Amino acid sequence: MKKERVVLLGASGTMGYSAFQELWKKRDQYEIVLLLLPDLREKLLFRPYEIISNIKSIPGRGHVQGDGLKIIWGNAIEYDDVAIAIEGADWVLNAMAYISPMADYYPKNARAVNTDAVNNVIRAIQTQSLGKQHIRYIHTGTVAETGDRQPPIHWGRVGDPLNPSVFDFYAITKIDGERIVLESDLLYWVSIRMTYIIPTEFKHYMKLQDPIMFHMPLRTCMENISNRNAGVGLINALNIPKESDFWRRVYNMGGGPGMRISALNYMKQTYKMLGLSGYRKVNDRNWYALRNFHLQYYLDSHICNHYLNYWQDTMTDIWEALHKSSPLSIKTLSFLCRNFPLIRNFVEKQTHGWLKNLVEYHANGTRNWYLHKNDQRIIAFFKDYKSYEAILDWDKEDPSTEIEPVQQILDHGYDESRQILSLLDLEKAASFRGGECISPEWNGDLYHKLKWRCAFGHEFIAKAFTILKAGHWCPVCVRPPWNGDEQARKNPFFAQVWHASHDPEENNNYSMESVKDILAADEIYRNRNN
Repeated sequence: MKKERVVLLGASGTMGYSAFQELWKKRDQYEIVLLLLPDLREKLLFRPYEIISNIKSIPGRGHVQGDGLKIIWGNAIEYDDVAIAIEGADWVLNAMAYISPMADYYPKNARAVNTDAVNNVIRAIQTQSLGKQHIRYIHTGTVAETGDRQPPIHWGRVGDPLNPSVFDFYAITKIDGERIVLESDLLYWVSIRMTYIIPTEFKHYMKLQDPIMFHMPLRTCMENISNRNAGVGLINALNIPKESDFWRRVYNMGGGPGMRISALNYMKQTYKMLGLSGYRKVNDRNWYALRNFHLQYYLDSHICNHYLNYWQDTMTDIWEALHKSSPLSIKTLSFLCRNFPLIRNFVEKQTHGWLKNLVEYHANGTRNWYLHKNDQRIIAFFKDYKSYEAILDWDKEDPSTEIEPVQQILDHGYDESRQILSLLDLEKAASFRGGECISPEWNGDLYHKLKWRCAFGHEFIAKAFTILKAGHWCPVCVRPPWNGDEQARKNPFFAQVWHASHDPEENNNYSMESVKDILAADEIYRNRNN
């Protein structure tokens, strides 16, 4: 029996590499095709698999093939490379993502990977003979698409409004990429919106040395997933038959009840793992933003798990895996910190100094914005200078670490209990979004394309599924400039999420030009400290 051919994109990323390792275990069942950048890191990472597959390594670009493994050394932003990879495919698993904070520092790269490359993939699939009728495509979106979801709207589900946080270019490009998939002519696709993927290896967990960690408000509710569970889930999609109702839907991929944790408790556990006495010793309270991030608990993550069966790790398992994988030097230092107060105090003082330097001198640091009067970012993340200056010290305010119960489930603007919808339902949903469904008739097919108009007069074509079931709306309004205050006044659907963290009286507008203050900020900071 001929093996099915599985194309895995983004195989060197956090989720992608875990997925590859799972897929590699099944190489007796599948032919594996990878599209990888021809850089040194990826060449070294996949060289052992080339050796096992009897592949002779090549320098630079090109494609090689051996026993059950084919590698295209190229770039997904180049259509010809994508077309070669997808030739003869039965499955395409897309784990590619150019994520924040790098997406914020290099927005052109984010657009290229998260949107343009997706367009290349869909085009290549549809160009294949019977491609759109045969190839099964698994897309990965992101929780960042739905933006800030602090209490009382901290429990979310698919179909909630898309609300990319101000300046979050990563979320914008992922929304555009997902919409390409949803509006395509493929018969077999899904989009899986990934939550925060926690690496289970210490060296990867501690790799992020960026002030984006302070962009997350302490009241944020996180339903995380481990990298290994994310990989298992992606590869388990290969077990889904074509006749399943799994296809042509969007899912939230969270780790379930055992992976839910508050942002403050997450921070406390991290420092505890390192042997430190707690967040108060190494952080200042006013380093943390008050709004404008993302993450949430899920009302519907069990649906994705029902199909993909990946709920295995809990947060306890994560801490144990991180401790086990930490180097001897860290284990020793952690032991010394736990047992010798003078050493612990010294380490905490040094850690506080390093973090203070990061948050004050890095252009993406919250304290840097305040000190340099970066009005746009202070407004976006704190509302105003007065709100920033009113933040209390740790000894006067200790945010809750409990898992918040369900307080509010968002209205999607139509009767969701109805199995069969009518044009009247679409018109009602569009009105709740401040706009109109302007198609004069509808055949009842959720995947039939219709004409819509938003409150600002933008007309667009979209499937009923894309609007009602996936939370998308106007493709113009969702992009910069960010004018959420104005949109919320005209769009009650969107106002549910926006007014949870913004006063109705606010009237702010953030242009795309305002993102330039942090272009290449990581490189600038490194050069300053070298």
